[in-house]
Amino acid sequence: MQRYFTNELIAENNTLTVLGEDAHHMIQVMRMIPGDEVYVVVDAVTYTMTIVEGSSKSVLLQVKDKQDQTNEMPVKVSIVCGLPKGDKLELITQKATELGMHTLYPFEAKRSIVKWDKQKNEKKIARLQKIAKEAAEQSHRSMIPHIHTAISIKELLDISNSYHVRFVADEEDAKLEERQRFSDLLKKVNGVESILIVFGPEGGLDRHEIKALHENGFQSISLGPRILRTETAPLYALSAISYEYE
Repeated sequence: MQRYFTNELIAENNTLTVLGEDAHHMIQVMRMIPGDEVYVVVDAVTYTMTIVEGSSKSVLLQVKDKQDQTNEMPVKVSIVCGLPKGDKLELITQKATELGMHTLYPFEAKRSIVKWDKQKNEKKIARLQKIAKEAAEQSHRSMIPHIHTAISIKELLDISNSYHVRFVADEEDAKLEERQRFSDLLKKVNGVESILIVFGPEGGLDRHEIKALHENGFQSISLGPRILRTETAPLYALSAISYEYE
């Protein structure tokens, strides 16, 4: 069944009106008619609703029932990605949303070749937020991950203080013979409410960045003996967390 997210509120008579792109998608793309049912997520709660009437601009829905089950991870996992080249951040956004990511922070790392000015920042974030919404609908999430504006190392350190556990993926750690397994670290922190993981861009994180993160409570993690691409590493980590906790 098709799923939609909305900021509209359910009226006292248990109806809800969907507007704009979602209304167009229901009527023009999915060819839905009165009597068809959809899932609609309102304030992180999923409802089954029936179409009463609609056009490509507005669809009136009637609440049928509320779904008690949630598909969210038991821990809020936020990802920090050094700005990568090309459309890699779009891939990360889409797949990480499917895997349960809570928030994405694009990071202006020292080795990031890509630089975002204010205008590009706004356009990129809007594009990524739309990708996250579509991926959340497809994967039947109960919330849409928040895509933050690009942050500096100082802003990253400030943001990290609100997280219970902080990891940094360090490719140098992967080269060590006695590296600590990521799964072992996850077992030690089982039950925490939030995890923040930092990944570098192509070329990895600068050693001064690693040092600053360590000094602010970050722990290095190894994602196995192989060096992963910048777009692969976050997906590996999210998959490992899902396997361990879900």
